[in-house]
Amino acid sequence: MRVIVVGAGVVGLTCAVRLLEAGHRVDVVARDLPLETTSAVAAGLVHPHRAGPPDLVEAWTARSVAAYETLSRVGTGMPHGVVLMEGTDVEHGVRVAPVVDLPVYLRWLVARIESLGGTLTRLNLSTLAHLGGADRADRAERGDVLVNCSGLGARLLGADPTVVPAAGQVVVLEQVGLDRWWLDARAPTYVVPRAREIVVGGTDDVGEWSRTPSPATAADIVARAARLVPALAHARVLRHKVGLRPARPEVRLERVGGVVHCYGHGGAGVTLSWGCADDVVGLVGPASGD
Repeated sequence: MRVIVVGAGVVGLTCAVRLLEAGHRVDVVARDLPLETTSAVAAGLVHPHRAGPPDLVEAWTARSVAAYETLSRVGTGMPHGVVLMEGTDVEHGVRVAPVVDLPVYLRWLVARIESLGGTLTRLNLSTLAHLGGADRADRAERGDVLVNCSGLGARLLGADPTVVPAAGQVVVLEQVGLDRWWLDARAPTYVVPRAREIVVGGTDDVGEWSRTPSPATAADIVARAARLVPALAHARVLRHKVGLRPARPEVRLERVGGVVHCYGHGGAGVTLSWGCADDVVGLVGPASGD
């Protein structure tokens, strides 16, 4: 059996890793390569945002946190960008949470897929039905499974109009010696340090399709971040980014025939990825018969 994962954001890549670890043959296809996806824009603080249903989000988050904690303690032969970091949640106090440097981490996921024998190919799809030139009946006869992790693309590929963009703008600042994160989810405002830079945000504009950063919004983001961390007031701006989160009333994680759908993670793709990937493996089924 062959599994084709559609989508190369953090959810699709993580599903591919788990499926390969379970013994499946896996090929990832996507219009956007990992560093071109919304995942690459994310600040990387593991914290559920704009995702449901609450009970499943809690369970998926717990499993993802456990995976990140394990990864943070294990040498992998190449940088993975995952650290456990203390920070301040304005609403809930001081706690330790995983922080993921997404550009580094996405490269690590791709390397993990390749080391396990999987592939990643750029492919612009208009439908799932004829992926790879095979119709649905042919795939069913072979036992092939598609895993739809197309994020916002599920509006088209999953024929699901309930998936809408929630634009998130961030500003990347120079590292000024910050070694802890800050979060005020009410704003929303977050300050997430990496080794060489600091990501500050953000916005949550539902229905906004533009990826063009707004200078006025950027100034507001930096001002809000500086209220949390005054040292950021004069930090040099390195770049601006906008990502389109795949917002949906609830994450869709179910199997329909030969397609497993796993999309609609909103602003919580990094947070839910390992937990959802475990469930995807269960829905795909055993690798026996390959």
